[in-house]
Amino acid sequence: MRITSVFTIAVFLVCLGGVMAQEKGGTFTIGEGKLELTAPATWTRKEPASKIVEVEYAAPASKGDEAPGRLTAMGAGGSIESNVDRCMGQFTGPDGSAAKPVRDKTTPNGCELLIVDLTGTYKDSPGGPFAGGKTIMRENYRMVGAIIQTKDRGNYFLKFYGPKDTITENKKAFQEMVMSLKVK
Repeated sequence: MRITSVFTIAVFLVCLGGVMAQEKGGTFTIGEGKLELTAPATWTRKEPASKIVEVEYAAPASKGDEAPGRLTAMGAGGSIESNVDRCMGQFTGPDGSAAKPVRDKTTPNGCELLIVDLTGTYKDSPGGPFAGGKTIMRENYRMVGAIIQTKDRGNYFLKFYGPKDTITENKKAFQEMVMSLKVK
């Protein structure tokens, strides 16, 4: 009986290890498989921390940064401007005022993208925006977001945020991922 139990536990741990194993980079889809992007090879796919997130990746932390960069991908309701306003509301500038975003537009494969870049103190809600948990103020953070606008599939949001140096170091990889967008 003991050998069987040990064997069962060993098989369980091997299976659990397979489930817990996290892949690096690779192609992923959002929007019910209708939009495809390629994540940087150095980024690790994670189990989404929130049910509203379709896909989540962690980018390696820069030297001296404690936290990795976090990419979340999801669909969301509301207008483009209301979503930009929500992102702006998650940051404050050095003097406590609202952070001012830098905006840019691009059009990979026929989809309009609005790129929003914010820096400042990030109001982190680790349980997600609807969890009602404690907000943690994270100084010297940065967010680069891309809002994918499609004519017939709705809008999708890629939010890449974390310590400023980590995001700055990984921004080119984020931009390459955004430009890899394919509509299926």
